[in-house]
Amino acid sequence: MNLRRLYRTIESFASDRFGTDKELLKHVLNEIVKSPDIKIKGGRIWEFEPKALSYRLFHQIGHIERIEARYRLPVDYPAFQWLADQRSIIANETEPSLRRVGILKFAATGVGERVSTKHGSFPPYVLAFNADELDQSLLADLNIISVAVTSSLRGQKIEQKAKEMAKDIDKVRDIQLSILPEPAKRFYHYDIYGMSEAAQIVGGDFFDYISSESDPDRLAVVVGDAASKGFSAAAQALYVVGALRMGMSYAMRISAVMGGINRLLNRTFSEEQFVTMVYAELSDNAKGLLLYSNAGHNSPLVYHAATGTVEELTPTGQILGPFPEETFRVENTLLAPGDMVVLFTDGLSEARDAEGNFYTEERVRTFLEQHYRFPAKRFCETLMSDVQAFEGSAGSHDDKTVVAIKRTE
Repeated sequence: MNLRRLYRTIESFASDRFGTDKELLKHVLNEIVKSPDIKIKGGRIWEFEPKALSYRLFHQIGHIERIEARYRLPVDYPAFQWLADQRSIIANETEPSLRRVGILKFAATGVGERVSTKHGSFPPYVLAFNADELDQSLLADLNIISVAVTSSLRGQKIEQKAKEMAKDIDKVRDIQLSILPEPAKRFYHYDIYGMSEAAQIVGGDFFDYISSESDPDRLAVVVGDAASKGFSAAAQALYVVGALRMGMSYAMRISAVMGGINRLLNRTFSEEQFVTMVYAELSDNAKGLLLYSNAGHNSPLVYHAATGTVEELTPTGQILGPFPEETFRVENTLLAPGDMVVLFTDGLSEARDAEGNFYTEERVRTFLEQHYRFPAKRFCETLMSDVQAFEGSAGSHDDKTVVAIKRTE
């Protein structure tokens, strides 16, 4: 499953209110095991007990070898030592008592804010999983599950802090609006227009057009989405836009800009506060060269008028923030006269009607195929109106951003 979609799925499992952390974790694990889209057959939840320096099993479900209730393992058990340094692991079982019940290999991830002890720093909970294929390809999914569940555990606390900041809402909104560019932009033979609408008073979507005084023949068109909501997301959006503008002011290469922002986010924000972003760079190139790097974001769509085909600008790296050593490839495509590029956030494609149906990326693609002749402004306004009409009485649940780039000659 796409990592962004997996995060949203886990987030939806934890969207209800729960009395305790354990209730939330049990519900999320049960839903993960039941989900046909997540290839997990069964799982266990272990709780850290600092005074006893051990982890206690308190829930298990699905197709797994059963362990006796309230079974304990000491913190010097290798898996917990590894999880003290890593977010997720896949390893062979070494504990004789567990091997005797048939557990030969396991996958596990730590969740929650770490607890410090004299023996190290440990996650308060460990989720262990069973799947048909336990190999390294599962690690990315485990990391996203960890990030999403940790975010849910901290959600109520963050929301409470946000309410305490309510008196500063207007100031935050004014600051956020001030960083958005004028929606219309002309750059050589390109007609560009962008729109962004927050679901709350402030939001985490952003777009920008960035150029460098030292290299005015380059224009970066950026669209991004901070995974958190409200004030926290708005703070991230402000931070990323500022970092982008600084990076462009030094005429840095795209891969260097993306890598630098990724490391800054990792150091500055908690790991579940990740950002997805597309960075597309235009220039005064006769062939219409467009360079791009996609950090786990929705794939922008390119309509090629001469062939009537749609190209997807798929991710070239993981989401920004949780993985500080990630590198970001730079790919390219060519825009001929009449071609149109559409960059958007999942607030459009995952907009829902009153019955819970999604607008879908396929519907965005169809809209592009039918309306690519529109000027950029008319295209964005018409698409946004179509999405809002689709939502109807259900209203908006997420920020929405769209930017259209039309090569005119």
